[in-house]
Amino acid sequence: MPETYKAERTISAAFKEQKQIDDVIRRLLDRGVPRDHISVMGRNFQSETRISGFITKKDVILGGLRTGAIFGSLFGSFLSLLTGVGVLFIPFVGSIVAAGPISAVLLGAASGAIAGSAGAGLVSVLTTLGMPEDKAAIYQTRLQAGEFLLMAEVPSDRAGEFQLLLESAGAEEIHTIEKTLSRPCAGKCNSPEDLSPEVRSHLSDEAQRTFIERYNAVLNEKNDEFTAENAAWEAVHQQFDEDDNGVWSKAKANV
Repeated sequence: MPETYKAERTISAAFKEQKQIDDVIRRLLDRGVPRDHISVMGRNFQSETRISGFITKKDVILGGLRTGAIFGSLFGSFLSLLTGVGVLFIPFVGSIVAAGPISAVLLGAASGAIAGSAGAGLVSVLTTLGMPEDKAAIYQTRLQAGEFLLMAEVPSDRAGEFQLLLESAGAEEIHTIEKTLSRPCAGKCNSPEDLSPEVRSHLSDEAQRTFIERYNAVLNEKNDEFTAENAAWEAVHQQFDEDDNGVWSKAKANV
């Protein structure tokens, strides 16, 4: 990521068509927004099947996920430009594809903030990010209808520039919050105190240690915080189950 790029705000917008998303992502990249500061969510199919977890494009291509065909043309376009893909079932919306840093946020909160808040669904997650509840509800409704939600983390002094860019690309319901999406750590995690409150609140003490160990190992290997975060959540999900409060605390029995 360029040293001169300092993301301070998050601009969100709804788009009706995938081709608009393709266009705006390429334009954001051309204007210097790093790909790990761009997120997209979209509902790609109608299904009651519950899918949760983190996968890669390679997993789908190799048939690692039997329902890989559900992605259709999405994998051929904008998702290939972003830094990761999460597939989650969200109440009242259905199964969605989430690409970019929002996928890690949702992966960590999926069973807690989303499923644990009766009747809230995606609204509960977006409001914890600092979005007004009425705007979050509009975004959830738009996702339900098959539209797309894009979020771009931008410098404060360029927020107006990027808002105009989104408007010219056909964006609707544009909203700006005065912060970026939470990351688990600023660089290497040296202790549980280094974890962000959003991450720490979903993990028991033991799960926190598992998260940090895996996060640091992948960060050392890949030098990519986004990849490290998703790998850390994967490790937690493999070793723990959630309790009734949405905290990953129950160590899975060895099989």
